[in-house]
Parts: sequence; C-alpha cells; structure tokens
Amino acid sequence: MEFFKRKTNIDFMGIRKWTAVVSVVLIGLSFIFLFARGLNMGLDFTGGYQIQVNYQSTPSTQEVAKTLEKMGFSAVEVTTFGSSDSLMIKLSAPKGENEQSTINQDGQSTQQLLQQQVEAALGQQAHVTSLNYIGPQVGKELATNGLLALIVAMICIIGYIAFRFEMKFAISAGIALLHDPILILGVFSAFQLEFSQVTLAALLAVIGFSLNDTVVIYDRVRENFRKMRKASVIEVMNRSINDTLSRTIITSGLTLLVVVVLYFFGGPSLHEFSLALILGVIVGTYSSIYVAGVLAVLFGLKRESLLPPQKLEDDRP
Repeated sequence: MEFFKRKTNIDFMGIRKWTAVVSVVLIGLSFIFLFARGLNMGLDFTGGYQIQVNYQSTPSTQEVAKTLEKMGFSAVEVTTFGSSDSLMIKLSAPKGENEQSTINQDGQSTQQLLQQQVEAALGQQAHVTSLNYIGPQVGKELATNGLLALIVAMICIIGYIAFRFEMKFAISAGIALLHDPILILGVFSAFQLEFSQVTLAALLAVIGFSLNDTVVIYDRVRENFRKMRKASVIEVMNRSINDTLSRTIITSGLTLLVVVVLYFFGGPSLHEFSLALILGVIVGTYSSIYVAGVLAVLFGLKRESLLPPQKLEDDRP
C-alpha cells in the first residue's frame, strides 16, 4: 500500500544542518527544564494512598476530585475502577509520614482517620472498601527499575543493530533513541505534567516505535547500496528515506490518529499516557530521519561497511 502514487524525490539530507541545530536546541532546553524544575512525579513514585470507593449510583470523577480538593486533600487523582460505580482515588501522603507513624493520640490509625474524612467528604452514597498506603521507598524502586529497564533495552537494541547492520548504524540509532525520551521528559518538566508509572510505560513504547522506523530505513539503505553503485552516501540515504516515506506516513499517521482520539476521549486518567505517545510518534518519526539517518552519514557510513566483500576468483586451470 502506497501513500504516494509516484516516487518522491525529496532532499531530506539537504537541511540536515538546520535540523541538527533544532535537535541540539531542543535537547538543551529539555535538560535546562529537567535540572531547573524536575519532573512532577506521580504517587507511584512519591508515595501516597490508594482508596477504592463504591457508590450506589454512577459518580462524576471530576466532581469527586473537586470535592476532595476543597476539603484540603492534595494531588487528587480519581479514575473509574472495574465498574462505573466504583472509583479508585489516589491522594498524596502528608509530609513526613511513613509506615511507622500511623497511630495518632486517640489510638486511631492514619488510615482509619483518612477513611472517615473521605467518607464524610463524599457523602452517604460513598463507601470506602479498601485503603492502601504506598511508601516512597516503593516509588524509588519503581524509578530504579524503570531506569534499569531503559538501559538494558538500549544495550540490547544497540547490540542487535550492530550485529544486523553495522556499528555506525548502532551508535546512530542509540543516540536517536535517547533523543526521543529526553525531549518528551523536557515537555513534561516544562509544563509540570504528572509523570507516573503509566507514562514510563509510554516512554518504553515510544522507543520501540522509533526503532521500528529506523530499522526500516537502515534496511533500505543497505539494499540501495547494492542497486545504486555509483551514487554517493547522501544520495543513497535520500533515496532510502523517500522509498519508505509512504510506509512512514501511513504507519505514523494512523498511530497518531489513534492516540489523539485516546487523548480527547479516553478520560483524564489517560491524558499523560496518550500525550507521551503523541509526542513520541512525532519525535520518533523525526529522529528516525534527521537523527539516526544524519548521524550515520556524519559518522562516515560507507558502501563497503554494508556490502559483503567480493570473493577473488582463481583463474588458474
């Protein structure tokens, strides 16, 4: 299936200097925001309470969140859980609270007191069925494991591309894959959007999506090196990107359409997740061309690096 009926001949590499400047500036801004403002970590990482509440009728998640915020609760997140009349409420824990300091002077545990406050705030229709405390230590473990998963994935990806293609391709793809999550994290830091475990999963999905585009282009580059014997590296790279352009537009366009619909109609609980995917599709498509492709050329990609050496024929009788 082709998006264009005729072969395109766009000079993608002709503006590589400008796109390099854009990428460097965006990465620089992302690091500035990350170091200056940091990430707005969700309760999965900072610790807090998870409360399951059942209603007699279908409640409004936005109204429940506003009611709890008016009562003084902070970092309120309300989502449906299981059925439409059951909600999962997440609240941040008071500063300095831990699992050992859960008994007050009246002999009540913090969980019991919190349950009474939530039920009083939400009215008689609400009934708390479970209340669990998530300590910050769990959040640290999640952050550590997420970072470790990212590093292991990067190492495996670089090793696969080096084995499948060539080391210059592997290094270029590795840098391109780092480029994508850095920009997404920069956006989340700049606008202080909540970064949760679900958003981390979206980042890992973005890496896989970007890698898919990059490998397709690299495979076409190797194929075109065999066909275009007299063409330069720049010409081969341009031809390869143009050859895969229809596939890239269809794949990225349809994926982007799905996640945009998910952002607007999936509910508040999926906003950060779908936004990370939207940014990832756009940035990943860009980086597969103007980061992975340009860096491969910059690192001195040659025809001899990809084509197998010719066997010398023995003319002796």
